[in-house]
Amino acid sequence: MTHKKQKPSRKQPNKDSLKRIVASILGFLDDNFSSAFSSRQIFKNIGGIRVSNVNDFRIILERMAEQDLIKKPDEDRYTTKKQHHSKSYEGRVDMVSRDHAYVVCEGLEEDLFVFQRNLMHALDGDTVRVEIMRRRERGKHEGRVLEILSRAKTAFVGKLERVGEIGFVIVDFRKMHQDIFIPTQNLHKAQHGDKVLVEILSWDDDEKNPLGDIVKILGKSGEHDAEMHSIIYEFGLSTEFPQKVLSQSEHISEEIPEEEISKRRDFRKTLTFTIDPVDAKDFDDALSIKQLENGNYEIGIHIADVTHYVQEETHLDTEAYKRATSVYLVDRVVPMLPEKLSNKLCSLRPNEDKLTFSVVFEMNKQAEILHTWIGRTVIHSQRRFSYEEAQERIESQKGDLAKEINLLNDLAHLLTKKRFKAGAIGFETIEVKFLLEKDGTPIKVVPKVRKDAHKLIEEFMLLANKGVAEYVYNYNEGKDKNPMVYRIHDLPDNDKLNSLGIYAQKFGYKFRFSADMPNLAERLNELVQACEGKPEQNILQQLAIRSMAKAKYSPETIGHFGLAFSHYSHFTSPIRRYPDMMAHRLIWAYMHNQPLQPLKQLEAQCKHTSEMEKRASDAERASIKYKQVELMQKHIGETFKGIITGLTDRGIYVEIKDTLCEGMCRLTDLKHDYYSFDQARLQVVGNKSGHIYNLGDAVEVEILAASLERRTLDLLIQE
Repeated sequence: MTHKKQKPSRKQPNKDSLKRIVASILGFLDDNFSSAFSSRQIFKNIGGIRVSNVNDFRIILERMAEQDLIKKPDEDRYTTKKQHHSKSYEGRVDMVSRDHAYVVCEGLEEDLFVFQRNLMHALDGDTVRVEIMRRRERGKHEGRVLEILSRAKTAFVGKLERVGEIGFVIVDFRKMHQDIFIPTQNLHKAQHGDKVLVEILSWDDDEKNPLGDIVKILGKSGEHDAEMHSIIYEFGLSTEFPQKVLSQSEHISEEIPEEEISKRRDFRKTLTFTIDPVDAKDFDDALSIKQLENGNYEIGIHIADVTHYVQEETHLDTEAYKRATSVYLVDRVVPMLPEKLSNKLCSLRPNEDKLTFSVVFEMNKQAEILHTWIGRTVIHSQRRFSYEEAQERIESQKGDLAKEINLLNDLAHLLTKKRFKAGAIGFETIEVKFLLEKDGTPIKVVPKVRKDAHKLIEEFMLLANKGVAEYVYNYNEGKDKNPMVYRIHDLPDNDKLNSLGIYAQKFGYKFRFSADMPNLAERLNELVQACEGKPEQNILQQLAIRSMAKAKYSPETIGHFGLAFSHYSHFTSPIRRYPDMMAHRLIWAYMHNQPLQPLKQLEAQCKHTSEMEKRASDAERASIKYKQVELMQKHIGETFKGIITGLTDRGIYVEIKDTLCEGMCRLTDLKHDYYSFDQARLQVVGNKSGHIYNLGDAVEVEILAASLERRTLDLLIQE
């Protein structure tokens, strides 16, 4: 007897399983609301589906479309039924890797994740218009660039690699991950290995690399001057002033008319002097001191009156605002003002009458402020001291003006004590300076030591900055809505403070920090004092500084957390900082009831000068890093003592004790074990041996390689 073979019946999902499938489909389509998907694509993207094949899955999709749960725009394509507004946002690109970037947008609580393929060739810092594509894990959003609104920069510095009659520029900037293609006609005689400045001309959608034109040959890669110019161009700095700016500065008379002197308070017969670095040429500030009949002291902080010479809406002022700050590289200065102004007219040189804007305090022997006067003045500095000369008078109590310098030093100590009692934080980060050959080759790197002479000047400059900020804030019977170029410093970040506490505990310090602690400043100072003079001092103080908010300029005051000042401004360095010039003009406007500039204009100026300050700081750090690497290049193969300053999943960062240079030892280069980074414990651990590397550990390292182009040191820890 033959039996007819029956077809196996398809096992249909039960009711609960079907609900889960429908929910998964809706969730997937809702998260990817900007796209339509085929049934096969949806099937593959939803895990754990108990459906025998795609055909059965398609039936479920068809029924959902019939029930109007989802939309079916065309044959076998499905999308969400929910209405999602394709709102676009304007933002700035932050390139974090070769594969992806974040776009920082106003109006969005979190930064928008964008894959490289969806960037439309946008580069780091570019302003773009973006839209949200889909939700990613944990509610975060993924987006795509719709339009590049403006480029942050189109000129880049890099090393030319010639390939026959064409070339590619390998860009120095680490966040630029594409080489720039240079056709034959755009090489302009540049040779293989040259350091060049290249301008991006175009970048077609279907091209992998942008098309560029070499606009300047800086020299051979690795040469001192070529590399320093590379840093200047990399950060968009300018070493030359436009001719119209130079011409305007040259036409300013060096003579001070008697009519101008008659309008000012005359300090020319009051003892006045400057204290500056031995190699300084632009002297922003001078101090005067006079004992009054009542036994108190008249202390004058006299600041170069730059705005007398640099009038608004002139070529000089426009260029100064554009630069916003002088930039101090290891071996040169990129000034904000032309030399005639910065080193001659405005510089408070000894034995010359100079126009100044002054803050004058009447102060008793306890450093209590009894009266403050602010106004334009004329001075005549009788003596120029270097910091070393002033320090010698403090230590020996001998030499010309030793009495006056020591009196100011005593008052400065009292002012410092009051600041710290009020909650100021005493971070003392280690800065370095280089001894250089005539050709710029580094001989030695040494830490800068801040002694009493430095702190004396700093304390009186802080006092002047605080004084002018309080004057403006309290102007017009204490009304607090008076715009000013305030220097503000917000409370620290809580997460970073928590990390600081964890790191401190790794060194044996039992500290915990929180932004809402009433004694936060006191606790931070306790940590500073506890680690002073110890190997971990620089690490912990750097971590503490990173936990702080960034100080910036603002037309409204929120106070300065680090200095413990309710109101603070920058007034004392107008030769090298444009915000100080802005402060001078605003103070003068308040004093004479003149109309103020629109608040929006002041906000834009504060934002611009804050951004330029950061750029200058980055350029200065790059020049220091370059010189450190250049110095260590002579010591490849040698071994040095160091301290572990950082741990990542890629490697161990070590600061070399003798030179304060930092490099990285890759985990893959450690030969006797396989090491991995334990982020929870902040350790690097050997999988077999269990050997642990901690922050602050003393190690010996060999210099494996020094790359001047990347400004990096490759190290090997001696196990």
